[in-house]
Amino acid sequence: MPRFIKIKPEDNVAVAVTFLPKGTEVEVDNKKIELLEDIKQAHKFAIKPIAAGADVIKYGSSIGAATKDIVVGEWVHTHNVKTKLDGTLEYTYNPQPIQARELPKPNSTTFMGYLRPDGQVGIRNEIWVLPTVSCTNQTATIMIKTAMAHIKNQPWANNIDGIYEYKHPYGCSQLGDDHKNTQKLLASLAKHPNAAGVLIVGLGCENNQVSEMKEVLGDYDPERIKFLVIQEVEDEIQAGADILIELAEKASQVQRQELPISHLKIGLKCGGSDGMSGVTANPLVGVISDMIVAEGGTSVLTEVPEMFGAEHLLMNRAKDKQVYEDIVKLINDFKEYFLSHNQPVYENPSPGNKEGGITTLEDKSLGCTEKGGTSQVVAVRDYAEQVATPGLNLLCSPGNDLIAATTLAAAGCQIILFTTGRGTPFGTCVPTIKIATNSKLFNHKQHWMDFNAGTLAEGRTFDEVAVELLDEIIAVASGKKTKAELMEFREIAIWKGGVTL
Repeated sequence: MPRFIKIKPEDNVAVAVTFLPKGTEVEVDNKKIELLEDIKQAHKFAIKPIAAGADVIKYGSSIGAATKDIVVGEWVHTHNVKTKLDGTLEYTYNPQPIQARELPKPNSTTFMGYLRPDGQVGIRNEIWVLPTVSCTNQTATIMIKTAMAHIKNQPWANNIDGIYEYKHPYGCSQLGDDHKNTQKLLASLAKHPNAAGVLIVGLGCENNQVSEMKEVLGDYDPERIKFLVIQEVEDEIQAGADILIELAEKASQVQRQELPISHLKIGLKCGGSDGMSGVTANPLVGVISDMIVAEGGTSVLTEVPEMFGAEHLLMNRAKDKQVYEDIVKLINDFKEYFLSHNQPVYENPSPGNKEGGITTLEDKSLGCTEKGGTSQVVAVRDYAEQVATPGLNLLCSPGNDLIAATTLAAAGCQIILFTTGRGTPFGTCVPTIKIATNSKLFNHKQHWMDFNAGTLAEGRTFDEVAVELLDEIIAVASGKKTKAELMEFREIAIWKGGVTL
């Protein structure tokens, strides 16, 4: 197993793959270096002298400026590096040729999914209950319990993958964009192909009226999406349960069929990142993204604040000038969002990120965007919009794990690849494959983690591990449950930016 990794030839720091005690001697570029301090796993050490004010280079790009002279063998982190990020920037259109990589040959390019009447493809055959307003959250839960008491005794019960409610605190006391975003997010989820049937439950007096939700939905299949306003019926529990039983029985008649992976829309997400994220799991997911795109499928990269400092790499890969301008707007609008609340654009990474070896937002962003692989950026989508263009898409969302994951689901992603170096048990409304950046985490939290990318730091190749990860994705798309699904971690979160009445 290598003791350290130098990511790009031009880097002036290297990353420790394992704990390296003070006095350890390593050889970098045919030069021997003695480490002057203990270097924890995933942390950086200088392999060249770095003068005060000079760029610290990792991933071939600046991750910040040295705050003092840094000598060879010294630990490089928050005590001697600061971000160079500030407010909005002016950019120059500078398209670069796509550096096509030779991709590994997959074992399979098909999965067993559900072809919906509208042409979409789901990987689960579930029934979803979506409250229009938080007042109906618990009512939805009781409706499901009542319905399941009947369904479990039916011969077709095993032909559906469950009935789930997705609670949220909104739908009333919201103004402007917050109100519209709640409606758009719920409407996009209602059209998700993993849900064979959907019940939208309204109260009757809320701002987010069922009649308004129907307008936001636009064209929809009335056999698949049902509505119930609970103030209008005498027994809302039984009325809701009856609708759910009807939806479930109809869904039970649908069978999985073999379909090409070009139908897959893969969400790309990281959380609880560490210094190994950009070395193992994120670039591994980047290979998967490129493989899916090469087969005609779709990958979706979000977490806009975690593009700050790496946005130029995405802009240079824009399909055309319009997509480039859309990326510029995506980045600068999000910075303006921070500034409008009198907050710095660089208030990141988190304490856990720093403990794991990430020093600045540039450090985090350059590692984060590795998940997008090397493919051309074909489109930019707004919050709660559905993705329509095959290829690599960028999606507007904050970095918050649950908000971003929900946004990816609303965009139409049937599955999310979630990389983490610190670990998290969370799950959202679509299957979430959690990928450990290091073997220590994978072995410590096997009831959370689905896949171990840490073996990449132990001598295995990206090609062989990528083929294994694609096999796991195909298995999950064909019905295998993720660890979060087995633990029944299913939540959504809606992005709120304004006032509450």
